[in-house]
Parts: sequence; C-alpha cells; structure tokens
Amino acid sequence: MGLSVSTHLYPRLDQPTAGAGRLTKARAQAVSGKSCRAVAERLDIPARLLAAAPAEGGAPAAELLVETERVLASVIEAVIGACYLHHGFELTAEAVVEAFQPEIEEALDHPADHKSSLQERLARRGATVHYEVTAEDGPPHDRTFEVAAIVDGEEVARGSGRSKKDAEQHAAASALVEMNV
Repeated sequence: MGLSVSTHLYPRLDQPTAGAGRLTKARAQAVSGKSCRAVAERLDIPARLLAAAPAEGGAPAAELLVETERVLASVIEAVIGACYLHHGFELTAEAVVEAFQPEIEEALDHPADHKSSLQERLARRGATVHYEVTAEDGPPHDRTFEVAAIVDGEEVARGSGRSKKDAEQHAAASALVEMNV
C-alpha cells in the first residue's frame, strides 16, 4: 500500500522544493488508519464483513469490530496483500492508487501533519512541545482520547480523537491557532 502510493506520489511532487520529507508526510497521511477506514467504507467492507459474520452470536461482535478504525485498516491491508499475491504488484498498485485517490489528493492539497508543523515552528523559538493524555472515554473498541499539548511546561491546547495520534494532531492544530505560530 505504502509503496504503491509513494510510487504514484513521487513524480507529482516538485523534488527540489518538496524533497523526501514531503513525500513521506503525504504518503503517511494518504495511507493512515483514518484513510484506510474511509476506503473500507467506500468499498462497502463493513457491510461485507457483517454479511459474512456467523449468524449465531457473531453479529453483535462483528458490528463492534466494523466500527473500529484499526480493524478496517487491517482488513484493507489484508485485502491489498491478497490482491498482490494473486495479481502481482502492477495491477495491485493501480487498484490501490485508484481506491486511495481522494486521500492522496487531500494529502497533497491539505497536508495535515500539525504535530510536525507545531514542532518545527516552536523549534525556531527554542521551545518544545509534548503531549499528555488527559482523558480516555468509551469501551476499548470505541475509545475516545483527549490530549493536552504542553509547551515549555504550560498547557496551550487540547484535542480529542479516536486514537492518541488523532487526538495529538487535533491538539497540535489547536495549539497552532492558539499560539498563532
């Protein structure tokens, strides 16, 4: 998945100004767990998994699983792996790029690595940021995290998300706005 998207992205980026760092960030955003979930939903994978669940007692557990980003991302990766084994790299890479096209365009048009942006901007001022989980809510399969962005020992913003990474990204985005950096 990552190789397919990287191969597609590389010629689209202006190498002298973008460099490998931009490619890495765009690829990571395009194939993130959130992106995999969106692709799984577009491909109707949750409904297909529910249809394949055992009739007796399996449906409630399956319903919880198909709502989980991590599970849907894992299923997408497994499907891509099976396609690779059956059809080879070229056909699979084309299908991956087609399936992830909206996420690829979003990564190119609206880079969303707020944590790196905040860290880079604070470094210019000699400041640092770290993140602390301040709350966790919900059952293990559907947890929501709240994270505080702390700059030089002082909380500057909070964010929440379905994973710690998402919550940190939201906290960093809020910190960029709050601190006007």
